[in-house]
Amino acid sequence: MTSIYRSPSGRDAVRRWCAERLGAWPVPHDREVFEANGAKTHVVVAGSGDTTVVVVPGTNFNAATVLPLATALARRYRTVLADVPGQPGLSSGERGLAQGRLGWYGTWLCEVVEACLSGSGPVVVLGHSFGAAIALSSASVRVDGQVLVSPGGLTRLRLTPGVLCASVAWLAAPRPRHSARLLRTMYADGGTPRTELVDWMTLVARHARSSGAPGLATVPDRPVPRRVVTGEHDVFLPPRRLEAAVHRRLGVELGVIEGAGYLVIEEEPDLVADLVDLVAH
Repeated sequence: MTSIYRSPSGRDAVRRWCAERLGAWPVPHDREVFEANGAKTHVVVAGSGDTTVVVVPGTNFNAATVLPLATALARRYRTVLADVPGQPGLSSGERGLAQGRLGWYGTWLCEVVEACLSGSGPVVVLGHSFGAAIALSSASVRVDGQVLVSPGGLTRLRLTPGVLCASVAWLAAPRPRHSARLLRTMYADGGTPRTELVDWMTLVARHARSSGAPGLATVPDRPVPRRVVTGEHDVFLPPRRLEAAVHRRLGVELGVIEGAGYLVIEEEPDLVADLVDLVAH
């Protein structure tokens, strides 16, 4: 099976970056590695409380890249941050584990939840983008609620000329200015990406092969309380595009976070953490 990394040295650079960011995170935490659905899986566990929140990041993101959100969550809940196999990070870097099937990731998430349970308190899965599509594809009976932020898996992403141009430049010439330009398309107007994210995206473009859109999720019949939100200025899943799909596929109303873009988890981490309360109680 081939690797998502262009070279062993590139793989090591990506993993070193993640380990250094986690090592510098001031929130007390533990790191665990186990096998889920046959794939090496790395998670970070922080915080405490009866409720466990399992965070599943989106494409090209992982535990080390979502620390502002993790900090907001760990103040209130036991928080588990999972690196998705097949994405850059500290989990398996094998390409083709899922063979393009969201169902494989749904099973993977079931096993992650089982491996990370602590006590009998409620479990909420918080997924962003591709991570939300994974959450939607999971039939875990241990999950008591879902928070889905800019969820993939419900409808096709919108790809504007601006996003396409920024993506081509980012891949063709991996430099910080091109990474910053691409990230700015994911924020609301005027948003400034963190330096750490700019560095990360530059590293990914240099050393990894990005995956594409996840396709449509097959949502299990088991009813789960859900909160589904997107940013007012989400470039990939604007409210007008996502609203009908959320209502039709999930039977809930779409929440719109004013003044936010696609990276709601970066722009409004405390507000996203608030949503967990609404499905956990």
